[in-house]
Amino acid sequence: MSLQVYGIPNCGTCKKAFTWLQANGIDYEFIDTKQNPPTKTMIQSWVKALGAQPMRNTSGQSYRALGEERATWSDDQWVEAFTRDAMLLKRPLFVKDGEAVMVGFKDSDAVIRAKLGL
Repeated sequence: MSLQVYGIPNCGTCKKAFTWLQANGIDYEFIDTKQNPPTKTMIQSWVKALGAQPMRNTSGQSYRALGEERATWSDDQWVEAFTRDAMLLKRPLFVKDGEAVMVGFKDSDAVIRAKLGL
């Protein structure tokens, strides 16, 4: 199994995920989206797998700066926005064997295990 975790190092939710992964002996590769922003093709595949709505980081400044028109955006418009500013992506985002499987880290232990296929 190949597991990549996309996020930023100082994100509290990412840190929580890293701690959980390490405590459960799960190997992963961390990709800092500030240093290595995902490509449009990657984001398109993630949106296809998870939907644009769950991928939105609605608590960040980048999201608030978008204005009210964001409420009517299509998935394609969100892909463009995510591509321009990776800070709009909810963190962490988990990609298992090339497929986006989960975003965020608020579910129960059992749900997280199921989503990650553990």
